Amino acid sequence: MSMNRPVVVGVDGSSSSLTAAEHAARAAVARSRPLHLVHGYLHPLGYGVPLNPYDLGVPAPTEEAQKMLEQVAAELTDRHPTLAVQVRQVAGGPGATLVEESRRADLVVVGSRGVGGFAGLLLGSVSNQVAQHGHCPVLVVRPAEQPIPMGGPVLVGVDGSESAAHAVRLAADEAVRRDTDLVLVHVRPPERGGPAPEEAAEAAAAGQAESTELLAGAAARIRSDHPVLSVVERPVRAASAEQALIAASGEAALLVVGSRGRGGFAGLLLGSVSQALVQHAHCPVLVAHPYEAGG
Repeated sequence: MSMNRPVVVGVDGSSSSLTAAEHAARAAVARSRPLHLVHGYLHPLGYGVPLNPYDLGVPAPTEEAQKMLEQVAAELTDRHPTLAVQVRQVAGGPGATLVEESRRADLVVVGSRGVGGFAGLLLGSVSNQVAQHGHCPVLVVRPAEQPIPMGGPVLVGVDGSESAAHAVRLAADEAVRRDTDLVLVHVRPPERGGPAPEEAAEAAAAGQAESTELLAGAAARIRSDHPVLSVVERPVRAASAEQALIAASGEAALLVVGSRGRGGFAGLLLGSVSQALVQHAHCPVLVAHPYEAGG
């Protein structure tokens, strides 16, 4: 993975995208990466239409959008003097634009709502599109009503899948950068009382042992890579993985989810659990897509 991959953020001037840009700036500083502010504007007739867009009155790069991008860049470099920022407008739907940008990015950051070029971010098509189809990790930032959570731990779900293992490694890197704890969560379903109490007790003990073993294995791998990182193992019983993680996210600075999963996390990401997390978590969510090869 080359060291010059930037952190990329979609910016449309909305308050949600400005919050996302601040998160992206902090991430870029922490990673020692450049920051790219990207504004996607839609060409309704598709790509490569051999017509002058001004004749049709369809969107083109505008002076207004350029000024907005340059102003955001100036404010960010004011707050983060070491930050190198580039701005650009890209022809294309904002979702497709950011997915394409993610092929060459270290991290893509999207806000959870937007206007204009990023209409419907997040609880709409754009951020869902980027969260699902990104080619690098994607950070989905909550709306600006809440202050940026700084003090809490980094939370990640463990389920034994390769995707979750990748998410755990990314979560550990984030916890180290933020100098905070890493909390590993394994969710198992509540006990079902059956006609034979001994069998129920046996199943409960087996479930508990599996949960303990999964968490211990994940924690051991992280501790060998990051000996000074504080790692907390948290087995949880809950009706669903998403409910448990959404509840736990209230005290977290960041929730990291795999892009696929199994068992308690079936379909993470491109399924209901991670979509629920991306949409309802109380803190920013990092979707741990692996990097594209050769980037």
